[in-house]
Amino acid sequence: MIDDAPPIQASLPLRRPRPEQVEALRGVPTGFVVDALGGAGALDYRIKPVVPEQAVFCGAAITCDAGPADNLAVFATLEHLLPGDVIVAACHGHTGCAVTGDLLLGMARNGGAIAFVTDGCVRDVPGIRAVGLPCFCVGVTPNSPARQGPGTVGAPVVVGGVSVGCGDVLVGDQDGVVCVPLERIDAVVERLQQVRAAEADLDARVRAGLRVPPFLKP
Repeated sequence: MIDDAPPIQASLPLRRPRPEQVEALRGVPTGFVVDALGGAGALDYRIKPVVPEQAVFCGAAITCDAGPADNLAVFATLEHLLPGDVIVAACHGHTGCAVTGDLLLGMARNGGAIAFVTDGCVRDVPGIRAVGLPCFCVGVTPNSPARQGPGTVGAPVVVGGVSVGCGDVLVGDQDGVVCVPLERIDAVVERLQQVRAAEADLDARVRAGLRVPPFLKP
């Protein structure tokens, strides 16, 4: 007889970045982070904040694969949250129902989460606004999910066309969400010094009246 698989499988222990690695990326515009990554790393353009005024965040990913039309795995992440975590819920792009609403997000906030990111839909916009947790998704629908599994917590997932591992750092703002892989954080932070300098230099030139970028001149 083959035993049924458990509803939720957790990959423990969960990877986490060092606090100073997260702090080094805090407040950095997503465009700068993408440039430091070499021009990629942003999740699908449709993944945007439900409340634009509640969009800026930076934290370590705690991943879950909820699958389509289910959110048991999202609830399971609540047992493993650490302050500063970002819940990343993979729904396989399913948009027929919401994967979370304001009550689950309120529990996540109470557990220390600082943001929620999914490739699915959410619901309860007024409540989400009141919770105050940055929430990124592809859309909003009042339809309800099931809560029976199966699912995973802590394993790598693909959200918005980008592979996200537990412990990767996610940076979000009104432009979207960028994933910095854990093993690349230090190199990205170092590269950011050059990105900031180049942006500041060109910004100063534009403010001074620059009409044609230098790279177009012979």
